[in-house]
Amino acid sequence: MNFLGIGLPEMLVIFAVALLVFGPRKLPEVGRALAKTLRSLQDAAREFEAQLSQETQELEKAARASAPQTAVAASPKTNPVATAEAAAKPVAAAEPGAPADNNPPTADAA
Repeated sequence: MNFLGIGLPEMLVIFAVALLVFGPRKLPEVGRALAKTLRSLQDAAREFEAQLSQETQELEKAARASAPQTAVAASPKTNPVATAEAAAKPVAAAEPGAPADNNPPTADAA
């Protein structure tokens, strides 16, 4: 018997100390109170776990519903005819007459 890492000998020692501290008349009341407290903690943990799983399912459902829309919007538009040669051309050579830097000329430069 192993409960929270506590074996049978340790449990007997704890029971003996509790019996000495609380006495034989008070020990059943303390045991009931401890059992009720543990049960309420277990119920609260189950409720929390159920609520967490419900929220997770709702988020997954919402993600699945919006996934097709975002997948279409997020897909990059590519030119299927583009080749490696076109990608290797410098930008200045691709557009004759365009300034080398992409900044438009200003009135101060003239």
